[in-house]
Order: sequence, then structure tokens, then C-alpha cells
Amino acid sequence: MYDIGIIGGGTAGMTAAIYGQRAGKRTVIIEGGNFGGQITSSPNVENYPGIASVSGSEFSMNLLDQAMKLGAETEVERVTGIRDEGAIKVIETTGKEYPCRSVIIATGVTHRHLGVPGEERLTGAGVSYCATCDGAFFRGKDVAVIGGGSTALQDAEFLSNYCRKVYLVHRRDEFRGEESIVKRLRQKENIEFVLSATVKEITGDSVVEGVVLNNKKTGEEFRLDVAGVFIAVGQIPQNEIFAEVVKLDGNGFILAAEDCITSHPGIFAAGDCRTKEVRQLTTAAADGAVAALAACKYVAAQE
Repeated sequence: MYDIGIIGGGTAGMTAAIYGQRAGKRTVIIEGGNFGGQITSSPNVENYPGIASVSGSEFSMNLLDQAMKLGAETEVERVTGIRDEGAIKVIETTGKEYPCRSVIIATGVTHRHLGVPGEERLTGAGVSYCATCDGAFFRGKDVAVIGGGSTALQDAEFLSNYCRKVYLVHRRDEFRGEESIVKRLRQKENIEFVLSATVKEITGDSVVEGVVLNNKKTGEEFRLDVAGVFIAVGQIPQNEIFAEVVKLDGNGFILAAEDCITSHPGIFAAGDCRTKEVRQLTTAAADGAVAALAACKYVAAQE
């Protein structure tokens, strides 16, 4: 029997385990893949307070080591659902079941990929899915932002403060994002709209050197010489298996505010998987702490 069962071994989940263990609770982190989450693919993290520079993998391993030294248990299992048995919530996996007094869902998100040649090979070497995380590394360079929603528009605006030139590439002839941001971008001298264009390939030997595009109207292929490609075509939450126990919004994110409390008593949501405006390493860690303390309070109230 666990006091807190944590689904997901990213920054939010491991932080929750640290706070749970320090509060004297028995915790288990159940992760279906590799511990650490998306940040492990970042070669350099420079925006986490108190740590000037660290690789994403080192950061994650330090976090896991800290949680385990405090007594958190870890399991590599694919979670298939949560069964409510009143005071007990049972986390179901492909291998076994884990009875818990409370549950924290910290499954994160996956970034939607373009699926073009060069994308996977150059991820972390010029291909990025987080402008806020990696934009400063491209100071004075030319970059491309791929996407047409508000996130892509915001990324282009953010990057224009660092980069010499920002190409905003969208497959349609008009943007889906907020018109107010589009108007601001039109006033920026170092932002160029590249509309009705799709990405065919991201090029470069060891780092990004360019992106090959296709003009949808003329069929012409052309190339932009850029040092970075920021892909902002959506995020995919992995919450479908929880839809019967907690409420989701229209995009599949778990409905939970800053208190991390979901629609189901005793089940909490932390990190990128929940509804929120900012998805960063710091906010994931903050959610983990908040969710763990809320779970501790819930468990204490049931005793």
C-alpha cells in the first residue's frame, strides 16, 4: 500500500516524490519509458533558478537520485488506468496493480513532430520544440519557426529579441493564432512570414544548416539557410486512459488549476499534462511540490 502513487517520471513526478518522502509518505513513481521526461533531450539547460548550466539528462538523473535516496520507489511499467475503490485508488499497469491512498498524474506531453527527414537526427542540435528553453542559444543567428497557432506566433516574437532573422513558416495562407500578435509581428523588421509552405527536410551534417520548403501554390522547392528550427505544431497530452476518472478539456489536458486538484477526490495532476498557460521546467517542479503537499493533506484527512 502506497500513500502516493505517481504516474510519470518527469520533473513534476520526481519532485512530487521528493516532497512526499520528506513528508513521511510512502511513494512510488511508475514510468512507462525513461525517467526524466522531455528535458533529457536538451543538451543544455540554463533557465532553471540556481543552476547556471546543466544538461537535461544530468538534471533528470540528479532528480531521480535525490528521490530514491529519500526512499521513493520506482517501477518501469506502462499504466493502463486507475480504478477507484473508495478510499483506495488502484493504479493498473500491464504487469501488476498498485493500491494507493492518493494518485498524482504527471504524464507530461509529447510535442507533435513534423515527421520530415533530419528532424529526429538533429533534435538537440538545432531542432527544438521550446523557444523559451533554447532561444538564447541562437543569439544573432537566423532561425525558422514552424507553425501557425498562437504558440508559434509567441515563439517568433520571443525569438525576435535574440535572433538576427526569424522566418515564420506556416502551411496555410493565414495564421490561426491571435490576430493581435500577428499585427505586432508585422511591425518587427527581423520577422518574415513564409506562408503556404510546408517543410520537406531539415538539413545539416551535425547541426542544423537549413530547411527545405515547398511552396504549396507553385510546387516550387526552396531553401532557407538557418541555424535553428523551432517546431510549434502542437502538443499531445497522454491522458486518454484517465478520461473516465478525471475531467479533460477539449484538447485532452486534465482540468486542474494551480492547486493541482482534479475533478476526482484523491487524484491530482501535475506538470504539462494539466491545463495551464506556462509549461516550463520550473512550473513542472512547482506543480510536483504543490500536488504532493495536496496529496499529503488528502491522505491525512482520510486517516
